[in-house]
Amino acid sequence: MDVLVIGGGRYFGKRVIALLRESGHRVTVLNRGTSPVPDAGIEHLVADRDDEAALESVLAGRSFDVVLDQVCYTPRQAETARRVFAGRARRYVMTSTVEVYEHEDSPVPLPETALDLASVAVDTGAPWDDPAFRDAHYGEGKRQAEAVFAAGSPFAWVSVRVAHVLGGDDDFTGRLDHYVRRVRAGEPIAVPAVNRPATYVYVEEIAAFLAWAVEADFTGPVNAHSHGPLHTADLCAEIERQVGVGGRTVFREVGVGENEAGKGEVGESAVGEVSPFSFARSYGMDNSRATALGYSFTHSSEWLARAVSEAVGAAR
Repeated sequence: MDVLVIGGGRYFGKRVIALLRESGHRVTVLNRGTSPVPDAGIEHLVADRDDEAALESVLAGRSFDVVLDQVCYTPRQAETARRVFAGRARRYVMTSTVEVYEHEDSPVPLPETALDLASVAVDTGAPWDDPAFRDAHYGEGKRQAEAVFAAGSPFAWVSVRVAHVLGGDDDFTGRLDHYVRRVRAGEPIAVPAVNRPATYVYVEEIAAFLAWAVEADFTGPVNAHSHGPLHTADLCAEIERQVGVGGRTVFREVGVGENEAGKGEVGESAVGEVSPFSFARSYGMDNSRATALGYSFTHSSEWLARAVSEAVGAAR
């Protein structure tokens, strides 16, 4: 197949590209040119995805079996993609996020149907071009982008709702590193009084799932995560074990506020440093649909030690 990957130059994106290449697909990467493609044999197209005219120009005369969009963050970007790839793509796979469920607080894992995309209000007039606004409204931007595609697309459309990703010595997010450094130093880790577990996925596993989704033929949203939710204490216990003598977990309970997206998380004003994996709300996902479609996820216990080892090694 001819596969176009938008973004994907780092972390699990570059792993997806490698897997697609290993499977014999012809892969083209489109980005702004700030990140090199991971393989010299891959065709590289340079354009700003927010510039519709530039996209039309660089894609002139081109068509693809599948587009894997790793960097669709806003409804405006989704609307542009829907226009530009009409007639140019048979299938469109958007990498989404568990954060589309951020307003939920459910005692049971959430299926894809917990989010009614038809009821999501799309606001393309919001300041999505402002990086600070986009970052603060990450889940909302993804939710609205999904709603745009779901409202009607000229291609088969999929959204992969990715759980919190762990692992890899190239994890640029610094989230697991946050724990490693504090456990090693015995420094406080800010958590809410009631700290909920969450669904996670190993970096190699989400890359494999995305490559599988590219080759599959289902449509619509699908939750992607390993079996076995993890709690902050689970992460820290494994870090303590690997750090050894001197490593110590110190949790500091702090107040919880509502951020701009309405998600109950630790408030920045309550403590200087906030744990990135502290959740006062429960919005863990249910991966039954992916399982029914034929994908077999691992259990988090199978890779947690490896993921922590990679983070501990990178932090040295």
